[in-house]
Amino acid sequence: MKKILNILWSITLIGTSTTSLFACNTPQYSEDELAKLKEENKIDTKDENIKNNLEWITPQEKPFNTVDNKYYYVVWRGDKNDSWYLTKFNNNTYDTIIIRGYKDDYSLMYRVNGYFGIHSKKNNFEGKESYFHYWKNKNDNYFKSVYRWNLDTTEPNLILNENGNVKVN
Repeated sequence: MKKILNILWSITLIGTSTTSLFACNTPQYSEDELAKLKEENKIDTKDENIKNNLEWITPQEKPFNTVDNKYYYVVWRGDKNDSWYLTKFNNNTYDTIIIRGYKDDYSLMYRVNGYFGIHSKKNNFEGKESYFHYWKNKNDNYFKSVYRWNLDTTEPNLILNENGNVKVN
């Protein structure tokens, strides 16, 4: 019985400290700041439907805490020196899924409950065999932006320009 209680205590302790750690790294914008940032990060297009329904998302909004069957566009990279990639996925399952693998070294992954990030099999600077970069804020080295398509209609065809900024194709 002691072993079981020790295991449960360890799991609780790890979970609590991990949650606190991530909460500290997430910027909290006021409603006014968030509205201003959403306006600044709108996609520059003449198509009003896309302009009004493709919404820039922050980690503070916790978009991956529930299944919403919406399409998300993520601009990410597996390495600080790598190119930016644009990946689209549907938030439609409670399972952990690999959205896209890159060179068998990186995987963009998520699980509904807030875990969203890049898993790497490559060695990091500390010599670990595997590590995970969590989506924290707009200025993260591994995530440039996340957008949500708020309609149930056909989602737009988006691409990246030479600077890694999202554009309508």
